[in-house]
Amino acid sequence: MLDQTFDGDEAGMIRRLGFRFVIGEDFRQHERDPFQPGLQALWAHRIGVHAENKRGPMRAVLRAVHRLGHLICRNLYGIELEKSVRVGRRLQIGHQHGIVIHRHATIGHNCVIRQGVTFGVGTDWTDGAGPVIGNGVRFGVGCVVMGNVSIGDNVTVGPNCVISSDVPADCTLFVPPPRVLPKAAPAPRSA
Repeated sequence: MLDQTFDGDEAGMIRRLGFRFVIGEDFRQHERDPFQPGLQALWAHRIGVHAENKRGPMRAVLRAVHRLGHLICRNLYGIELEKSVRVGRRLQIGHQHGIVIHRHATIGHNCVIRQGVTFGVGTDWTDGAGPVIGNGVRFGVGCVVMGNVSIGDNVTVGPNCVISSDVPADCTLFVPPPRVLPKAAPAPRSA
């Protein structure tokens, strides 16, 4: 199935494609390793979203499984991914710890998030809105996305970048390179 721009309706995507198909893609995206913390956090998230597609006792069971999975992933792995986040297909969470995704964020298809990444709110934000990440966006370690910003498709964000304004598609962001400062000459010893 060809990818299209993610419209933010994750529950509808799961209904159209099927829950097993979507979690199967997640499994393959995480190297078929069910013990990867990022995969477990994503599966807990998908179960929470899928629960909204169900009715009756099955909804209650899925909500309980989601809640337990979410708590384990947040407290043990340090990955905060609420079920209200809208996630496209084949998100890869490459490493664990220090990953916080704003509860109203939207993440497109084929994105990669590494450790220490935060999608949060800035000082001026709109309730019910959060960062919008396009398709094919790759985040290096320690990145911070602040506020209701949009990041276009096929963007590579280098390590430790702080993004507080919109980013166009098809570009790469890096912080300035570190400067090399010479050490001060040692003071002469008095004898």
